[in-house]
Amino acid sequence: MPQSTKTAIIVIGGAEDKVHGREILQTFFRRSGAGEARIAIIPSASREPAIIGDRYQRIFEDMGAKEIKVLDVRDRAQGSDAELQEYVETCTGVFMTGGDQLRLCGLLSDTPLMEKVRQRAHLGEITLAGTSAGAAVMGHHMIAGGGSGESPNRSLVDMATGLGIIPEVIVDQHFLNRNRIARLMSAIAMHPDRLGIGIDEDTCIIFERDGWLQVMGKGTVTIIDPGELSHTNQVDIGSTDPIGLHNLRVHVLCHGDRYHVYKRALMPVNA
Repeated sequence: MPQSTKTAIIVIGGAEDKVHGREILQTFFRRSGAGEARIAIIPSASREPAIIGDRYQRIFEDMGAKEIKVLDVRDRAQGSDAELQEYVETCTGVFMTGGDQLRLCGLLSDTPLMEKVRQRAHLGEITLAGTSAGAAVMGHHMIAGGGSGESPNRSLVDMATGLGIIPEVIVDQHFLNRNRIARLMSAIAMHPDRLGIGIDEDTCIIFERDGWLQVMGKGTVTIIDPGELSHTNQVDIGSTDPIGLHNLRVHVLCHGDRYHVYKRALMPVNA
């Protein structure tokens, strides 16, 4: 199967271009089957789900998707709705919008609907994308909120349980645009068995089933790898004291760069 039509998980840092080249959204559309795409939009993170759902519906209609359905889930009972599950069973792409990641997880985590989405994404049967809050939910451990612009410290980040689509990672979004590097480092200090991924606006990672991710977009993706962490004072300090992290490995990746999540290795630039 050609690379451009293979299913993938696409994790977007937010504020993706919706007007001009729409490069990231076009990639989701193509990976979902282009003219044969049957797309499910999940706007449940948003406080205005009808408005944001309609906006993405128009975008994918303009691109020529075969069918689009907005799954406007506003209470947990709808996560067991047979009609919605049936659509998710047959669609080719699922797009989770921005908003509040706690709201999204509160409505959909552990529902039959989201279990079906996760299962089909893992089997490579659909392309799954999430932007902003829809990106934050990708890991098992999720950054639910917090501050920016301080030294890393425990009070800087609020953690919760995400949807576990890519359980090995902790994702932060609007990353360098909102100065969130210390926030992600604080999260990684608490969970040093995970990989931190910070994604800038109008930037995404395309995560393939073989473990490689590719960066696309105008900004950067920051990888924080604590695999060789030699020391942290995280367990010994108060919640507002600065966290020390020794021997942390950091990569800053640009459009076209590739990284293997499980091997924690970069693909050589000329490969």
